[in-house]
Amino acid sequence: MAGQKKVPMRKCVVTGEMKPKKEMVRIVRSKDGDVSIDLTGKKAGRGAYITLDKECILLAKKKNVLAHHLKTEIADTLYDELLQLAEKETAARNEQ
Repeated sequence: MAGQKKVPMRKCVVTGEMKPKKEMVRIVRSKDGDVSIDLTGKKAGRGAYITLDKECILLAKKKNVLAHHLKTEIADTLYDELLQLAEKETAARNEQ
């Protein structure tokens, strides 16, 4: 008898919603203070999960949520990368 496999859930730092890990992206701050997008979810460092949604990313930028959670400054280029990633994800979902 095969049971249902447990889906790992993570909490979005912007909305506070619990969602499957695959629907979110992890932003990580390394020990050196470098902030990057962690697509694998396995990089070492302090991480924060955010929903891959344009409105959610813009709200995070406006309220400076990622800077608060990661305790460091967040460059605008990181938000631009997140927005591009969200657009690709939306386009991929629409094609299915």
